[in-house]
Amino acid sequence: MKNWLRANKGFVAFLMLFGIFRTAVADWNPIPSASMHPNLLEGDVVFVNRLAFDLKVPLTDVVVKHLGEPRRGDVVTFSSPADGTRLIKRLIAVPGDVVEMRNEKLVINGQPADYVALGEQYETLDGTAMRALRVTETLNGAKHDIQVLPNVVALRTFGPIVVPKDRYLMLGDNRDNSHDSRYIGLVPRELLIGRAERVLVSADINGNWMPRTDRFGMRLR
Repeated sequence: MKNWLRANKGFVAFLMLFGIFRTAVADWNPIPSASMHPNLLEGDVVFVNRLAFDLKVPLTDVVVKHLGEPRRGDVVTFSSPADGTRLIKRLIAVPGDVVEMRNEKLVINGQPADYVALGEQYETLDGTAMRALRVTETLNGAKHDIQVLPNVVALRTFGPIVVPKDRYLMLGDNRDNSHDSRYIGLVPRELLIGRAERVLVSADINGNWMPRTDRFGMRLR
């Protein structure tokens, strides 16, 4: 073993540096579910900037220094406070915000979000075609598309709640098909991994596995 290490020390050093880079600087995250439709699709691989919020000790959640503040509307990867699973959702409310949802519509600090209908699609959920209504949601200046599934049983009303210090409220863009802060609770800052900034590559993993080249390099909003 020692002889192998000596003979391959350059390769071992590369692997160590690559691991540190992925756990402390930048990473990529495959999208496995439909919880961020219509903006992220199963088979997308997104670039994650791990230095967007905090500098951490590699392979830990120990924060060395705050580098930036999470903002409403950011697409964020984080470890679930419920079971540690890595998730990707949209940041909806920051510390100090008073947030509530009434029949799918968000209110932040007394200011209702604006909604503009985009149209109707159909989405397959558990083998059944479901009607999906797509709208543009504008929340304190942050604009993004979401969708709702009227025929699905979901938690469409909550709050108001006050978001405490160093906690964040996350929701999926596919509002009625997302395991998010409505179910797992608010996310502590130390569990934030980074900001997802763009789609690196994409393939139709639920179909023919062909590359979706039109999504390569697509910036998230």
